[in-house]
Amino acid sequence: MVSHSRAPVRVDRLRSLNLPRRVVVEVDGRGFPCLVKGVGDVTTGDEGRWQAMTGDGVTGDEGRRRMTGRDVGFRQVEAIGEVWRVDDEWWRRPIARRYVEVLVEGGAHVTLYEDLTTGEWFVQRI
Repeated sequence: MVSHSRAPVRVDRLRSLNLPRRVVVEVDGRGFPCLVKGVGDVTTGDEGRWQAMTGDGVTGDEGRRRMTGRDVGFRQVEAIGEVWRVDDEWWRRPIARRYVEVLVEGGAHVTLYEDLTTGEWFVQRI
């Protein structure tokens, strides 16, 4: 057992977690994310720069590839990392989530989770 250090608790040194934000996710035939909308720009959080393509393959404001058709605002998932499930608080308000680490177009590593009770997707961390 470790003895108490008697040091005062310093609330100013705590960092809050990023709150989850709702995103739109399209899944492939296996149920893994293939397109994600709502993660924003990798550096600025500005998803408004992703615009519809005019058909000639032009690029966006700063050389970003524009998406096509119904994919306006969506980012392509380039790779799937770890996948895990969390089931907790069954005695209170149950939490059932499937987490998926993805690499999206532009190089951002994103942790998504699907709320298995509602079917909604959230981004936990960018």
